[in-house]
Amino acid sequence: MYGDSATVRKILTELGDTWAVVGLSTNERRAAYGVADVLKRYGKRIVPVHPKAETVHGEKGYASLADIPFDVDVVDVFVNSDLAGPVADEAVAIGAKAVWFQLGVIDEAAYERTRAAGLDMVMDRCPAIEIPRLG
Repeated sequence: MYGDSATVRKILTELGDTWAVVGLSTNERRAAYGVADVLKRYGKRIVPVHPKAETVHGEKGYASLADIPFDVDVVDVFVNSDLAGPVADEAVAIGAKAVWFQLGVIDEAAYERTRAAGLDMVMDRCPAIEIPRLG
């Protein structure tokens, strides 16, 4: 288990409402699109991060985390596990408070590095599933 229920709750309710969603594009068939919509409905500000830098759900997109000109609270990662570690490192570099690896995204070394840097982290879970459970 990579992220106990207390950490999940903390990330979703205490660490801030600006969520960079890495891998979010205008492709409505991708999981990131639906998850971002749920997060937005729960009051989170969604920041799309994708090489195409598309506007998604009415929010301006950026090509990378480093391109975002304001603070990001949580970095939600929708990339393959072999690409996720560098994204977690970028989240640390930009001063994010937490990293969330989506279902199926697992990188134990990145988890250890991110936690050692002082960030909260969840892996292999989905905030769109977890946030309604908070009640």
